[in-house]
Amino acid sequence: MTLLYLNSDQMGSGDPALGRKLLRIFLEKLAASDVQVDLVGCVNSGIYLTSDGSEVLESLKKLAEKGARLATCGTCLDHLNLREKLQIGEVGTMDQTVQVMAIAERIIRP
Repeated sequence: MTLLYLNSDQMGSGDPALGRKLLRIFLEKLAASDVQVDLVGCVNSGIYLTSDGSEVLESLKKLAEKGARLATCGTCLDHLNLREKLQIGEVGTMDQTVQVMAIAERIIRP
């Protein structure tokens, strides 16, 4: 199993606008590639990627069309009052995160 672990709405640290741009490009390239992702897990500010207004929803939809399941942290959604703005995937739990991380053969963390 391959997990794409998105714990931020940016790639790397430094300039936030550059980080968001890099992650957007990364997700576009990943969605267009032959790399199989089984689960996309979004936590912390990564939940903005699956919420209303996200610039990467199309890339995430393509990953889902290729068979990836998408799960966004319920605790995070509630903390940031975004549960009602979730646009793609399901609400996940920390129990699921622990289990998936324990069995994943590969974790991609941009």
